[in-house]
Amino acid sequence: MATVSKRSRLAVWKDVIFALFIRTIRSQFNDKFGLSWAVVNPVSFILILSVIRGRLEGGTTHTLDTFTFMACGMLTVQMFLSALGASAGVIKKNKALFAFRQVRPISAFIASGLFELLVKVLVLLSVVLAMYFLKIDILLANPLLFIIAQLAIFITAGAIGAMFAIATAFIPEIDKIRGMLTRPLFFISGVFFSLQDLPRDIWIYFQWNPILHAIELSRQAVSPSFGAVGVSLNFLLGCALVSLFISLCCYQVYWKRAISN
Repeated sequence: MATVSKRSRLAVWKDVIFALFIRTIRSQFNDKFGLSWAVVNPVSFILILSVIRGRLEGGTTHTLDTFTFMACGMLTVQMFLSALGASAGVIKKNKALFAFRQVRPISAFIASGLFELLVKVLVLLSVVLAMYFLKIDILLANPLLFIIAQLAIFITAGAIGAMFAIATAFIPEIDKIRGMLTRPLFFISGVFFSLQDLPRDIWIYFQWNPILHAIELSRQAVSPSFGAVGVSLNFLLGCALVSLFISLCCYQVYWKRAISN
């Protein structure tokens, strides 16, 4: 007589996340270009903007090579926007799967986050490869600070996106509001400038933005000579922890109503 082995909840949860992760890869890149487009698109954008900024600045910006300066900004803001957008669309895209008892929104959020993290790692490696062929010095004085800053802004984006996903399940129009709120972030987050370029009197209008802190700290991690001012790692980590806590609270209270709405 055959014996039936009972798997633990953790094993089931792991298998569900892996299955959703594979499903996300197949659904996102089922065209001819596949995963390469997710890498080529941001890398080419960084190259074009770096060339334009380099001609204006003469090749260096605040002791950093202009390509490196722009790459830190572009990679960080693109990570935030892509993680936010992917997390905000999780419930809507996977709603049919939630009919299965084993599949819960938290698993879809984790799978989506892992996928976005994988894509951004590939983008980062492609940027480093482009710097090598362009004969640009590849420097990273403080790898730990760089990783912490990037992960903190990634967690912040995913947590905020989860809150938008839950809210959108009740009020679909909120998704349009999210699009309106994220458009200015590209221009006020320090992608094209440093806080050092601005008068101290107006710093307060930019320091509320955790993306700016992540970008400036990433540039500081690349080269200490950059001399980042007006930013704080503690503020960035605080934003990540607070947004994650609030999103988990909202999820715990509303996830059942969100998937059945």
